Amino acid sequence: MRVLVTGAGGQVGTELRQRVPAWVELTALNSGELDISDASAVERCVTDLRPQLLINAAAYTAVDRAETEEAKAYAVNALGAENLARSAQVAGIPLFHISTDYVFNGDSSAAYLEQATTDPQTVYGRSKLAGEQSVATLCPRHVILRTSWVFSAHGGNFVKTMLRLAAERDELRVVADQYGGPTSAASIAACLWKMADEYRSKQEGFNWGLFHFSGAPQTSWHGFADHIIAAAATAGLIQRSPQVQPITSAEFPTPAPRPAFSVLNCEKIREQHGIEQPDWRGDVLVVLAELGKA
Repeated sequence: MRVLVTGAGGQVGTELRQRVPAWVELTALNSGELDISDASAVERCVTDLRPQLLINAAAYTAVDRAETEEAKAYAVNALGAENLARSAQVAGIPLFHISTDYVFNGDSSAAYLEQATTDPQTVYGRSKLAGEQSVATLCPRHVILRTSWVFSAHGGNFVKTMLRLAAERDELRVVADQYGGPTSAASIAACLWKMADEYRSKQEGFNWGLFHFSGAPQTSWHGFADHIIAAAATAGLIQRSPQVQPITSAEFPTPAPRPAFSVLNCEKIREQHGIEQPDWRGDVLVVLAELGKA
């Protein structure tokens, strides 16, 4: 199967490239090779490459910077998704698209179902929701995969930030009143390839639509950090273990407010595609092992 991946330089894009199955003929393009906000460039690319599946891993993910770079965020997350969806539909191929927990306001006390009311509180969240809506409207054969708290051995993410700070400080102050599901980019890539393989094998019976996929069990940023530091110390990646002190969101203000609760209910993807939630704790060990080899 010919598969085109956009956003190949990001965390998920990198893992998609590294984990490409033998049955895939892959073209993976980073933002420098294909600007998805350029409709004519996207149309030419799809026409020339003739992929049988398009996976969009491209995104503007600088959550705080998006508050002052709204046009840039919308260009990639909304217009880019629209361009890909339109070209995929014209070409008669499906689109797999990655979205985020930031489409919710974070006020829930129960894990969010796919049909829960969206109410993004940030430019980033609003731009991603606009992208979701374009994909769902323009390309009926789509998978929109909402995920959260992405980490890997590549790019910038919470795991790598904690390791860097652990080498510099005796104490880390980490927010303890925001809850979610850390998700490794490798697990997201594996999920997407599994769904692609299912589509390849039984195209007409495939369940399209919106799905939630994130790591389990739910935790806070403080709980996530505590686990990272303990695992890194055991692996010998840090020489000392700083104290990880819990703080409130009010003690760590950010330009873009974070959802207080963004745990995703992942039952639908398990029931319709047989995909289980990954245990992020095991995935942290895998990422630490990768970083240890670097």
